[in-house]
Amino acid sequence: MIGDREETVVSETTPDGMTVIRVRGDLDEETSPALARTLLAAADSSCSRTLVDLSEVEFADSTALHTLLTAQRAHTAAGTVLVLAGPVQVAVRRLFEVTNAGVAFRWAENIQQGLTC
Repeated sequence: MIGDREETVVSETTPDGMTVIRVRGDLDEETSPALARTLLAAADSSCSRTLVDLSEVEFADSTALHTLLTAQRAHTAAGTVLVLAGPVQVAVRRLFEVTNAGVAFRWAENIQQGLTC
């Protein structure tokens, strides 16, 4: 985990109303609550799309998966698109493959593609 050097979850809103959430380091029981708060705030806002950049996540566990699935449901209920962007590390990709949860999300190969897919 990155610890005190940097924030694990950083959010910004683009001029055209998209929320971009960048996640770094490990995404686990300790760090998932910050992501959950940020994702749910995005779903409750008037943003047109939420893009989650997972390219700097080194590890994710079932807590992270639960957080993302809950956010997906909240975004769907709000009529907002949630996109996960990579490229993702092998350990993160494996979590989605083993659980078959990847099919629940819209994916982009990188953040640029995620802005328009």
